[in-house]
Amino acid sequence: MFRQFHTVLAIVGLVVAMFVTSCAPDVNFEPTATPDIEVEEPESIETPDLPEPDEDLTGHIVNVIAVWAGGELQAFREMVRPWEERTGATMSYEGTRDINAVLTERVEANNPPDIAGLPGPGQMRTFAEAGELVDLSTFIDMEQFEQNYTDTWIELATLENGLYGVFSKASIKSLIWYSPPAFDEAGYEIPETWDEMLALSEQMMNDGNTPWCIGLESGAASGWPGTDWIEDIMLRTAGPEMYDAWWQHEISWTSDEVRHAWELWGEIVTNEEMVYGGTTGVLANDFGASVYPLLEEPPGCYMHRQATFISGFIQEGFPDAVAGEDYDFFQFPPVDEEHGAPMMVAGDLFGMFNDTPASRSLIQWLISAEAQQIGVELGGYVATNEQVPSTAYPSPTLAQAAGLMIEAETVRFDASDLMPSAVNNAFWDGILRYVENPGELDQVLQNIEQVAEETYD
Repeated sequence: MFRQFHTVLAIVGLVVAMFVTSCAPDVNFEPTATPDIEVEEPESIETPDLPEPDEDLTGHIVNVIAVWAGGELQAFREMVRPWEERTGATMSYEGTRDINAVLTERVEANNPPDIAGLPGPGQMRTFAEAGELVDLSTFIDMEQFEQNYTDTWIELATLENGLYGVFSKASIKSLIWYSPPAFDEAGYEIPETWDEMLALSEQMMNDGNTPWCIGLESGAASGWPGTDWIEDIMLRTAGPEMYDAWWQHEISWTSDEVRHAWELWGEIVTNEEMVYGGTTGVLANDFGASVYPLLEEPPGCYMHRQATFISGFIQEGFPDAVAGEDYDFFQFPPVDEEHGAPMMVAGDLFGMFNDTPASRSLIQWLISAEAQQIGVELGGYVATNEQVPSTAYPSPTLAQAAGLMIEAETVRFDASDLMPSAVNNAFWDGILRYVENPGELDQVLQNIEQVAEETYD
């Protein structure tokens, strides 16, 4: 049932490489009404063992900084545990939601971590161009690496002179989560367009229900879930070419295309009756826990836009909930018919600041199929290493996400993750300011534009 995941990553490789190189048209696929994926088991492929380090790593410590906490952190620790047992080395983990600021401060103080979970390719490029990141191609078996990974993940982490990051897992975005039993009981139907989704939201409010759960709180990274909304809307209103021009700052943040996306989102997020807890709740609710009211009885809300990884939070909060039965998703619907329903993806990116034998060993472990199989078995993610066996995927919802990916005529990487960190931070802050004061949209966009003008070459 899950062989198509490997096809998905190959497709993403084609379409994401398109905007990296800016020289190829969108790849079109014949859509079907509902994903119905018949899968044959792939041939068994033996993956190489973890390369033996040049020296005994017993007692060595690798410092890792990333944003994960709770279930995400537990999954990462489970992924690393076999490496610790085999090498005798230990991972020392530091979690922070203020990853941009912490990394910048540590680097400036000449005290970087050994390895960091980078916010995205944008910040990776900044550190690499400053000479702070290690070229991973100096020790990774690139021939084997290129066999196991599609061009997508390699190109996004490559500069002209080397490979400066590796993606250990992928997340499929452009999804809206709901409870099928709650929809059935209330007589609601899955919307197929933006207008239908707004009409459904109005119907829910008329029934005395709250349509949406949205949570923007994420510590120093608060606001980022709102950027995903803007990106999905931009893809569906301005189209993929304008989307690419936007994150590359070839159009202004004050342009009509960008402003329109914010205004459309505002129809939902700034309506006090449409969001759980009102705008105060949107600003205060933790992004991971904000999905929980969806599964409460009675439901606190009926829809929640988030990526595949949110299923891990659902499992943490509602361990007895069954994916595909108690909760499921539908694709973020089209807004303008001409642009259809593009799919947005993202991934967890690691960079190495200190070139040590233990750091090299851990990076090689994280990109292995064995390590990634541990991660995907815990749910919520798609492996980036294509040699992860199909049987590793535990949830039918991931198969559904893969089907939607195959249907998509256009796939794009998360735009904010491709922007320089200063612009990304301004984007986050702008999201919060807009929700708090919708009448200040002009100033919000002008502020982000000013940061962009100062940041881009």
